[in-house]
Amino acid sequence: MNLKRKDLKIIETKKGLLSLLQSDTEKLNYTKALRTAKYEKRIEELQEELIKLQTWVAETKQKVIIIFEGRDAAGKGGAIRRIVEHLNPREYRIVALPKPNEVERGQWYFQRYINQLPRSGELVFFDRSWYNRAVVEPVNGFCTQDEYETFMKEVNDIERMWVNSDIYLIKIYFSITKEQQAKRFHDIINSPTKKWKFSNVDQEAQRLWDVYSEYKTVMFEKTDTELSPWKVIDANKKYKARVKAIEHILNRIPYDVKDERILQPQNIEEEI
Repeated sequence: MNLKRKDLKIIETKKGLLSLLQSDTEKLNYTKALRTAKYEKRIEELQEELIKLQTWVAETKQKVIIIFEGRDAAGKGGAIRRIVEHLNPREYRIVALPKPNEVERGQWYFQRYINQLPRSGELVFFDRSWYNRAVVEPVNGFCTQDEYETFMKEVNDIERMWVNSDIYLIKIYFSITKEQQAKRFHDIINSPTKKWKFSNVDQEAQRLWDVYSEYKTVMFEKTDTELSPWKVIDANKKYKARVKAIEHILNRIPYDVKDERILQPQNIEEEI
């Protein structure tokens, strides 16, 4: 393989050499190692900007909500982990609420999410959010039709109140194909360390794919507003999706001082 000088310099870095040595074949895979090193370099650049963003949020007492939605196995949790990897844990929270308990089922639907809103100077990441009621719950029969319709009538007004109260609200949706979801489910089921992730809801995801799509379409039609728009990211290539998500967050929040050179979107090559 003929490497360009700039690519050779990347391979010679610590991350490049580590990626090269981790080749899963007897022959060193320079192409894959180069892609991995470029991805890690890009993530590192963006993570430095995320630290600046968090510092600005803390110092200026801002409040930020970032929600990640998407089908099961879309890569939401992995993206959030890379985003917060080097952030100050005292100034952010990850919220991944379990199914509501008996008390919560008797409350106003938004109540338990309101209890998780950020304090001044804090970022809150939702690994799934109140939008469970827009898609996951009606698809799986976890709510009534009346509850679903009430949610769809209220959600834009609720988000408008939050945004008008100086909360930054970023809504990201990770989109994957049915084939990619099936592949990831197969990998999860056959992984000793990941198979616990495969839930009863996951078991039904492929069968209910088209129903989910119908509700997802309605969700976008009704809740993609000028005040709180959705950012849909192709997540079939999880590494590219993580980069795109971080770039979007950095561009949406007006923190000081941005490195505009870093914020220019860059092409992340095919899956590593």
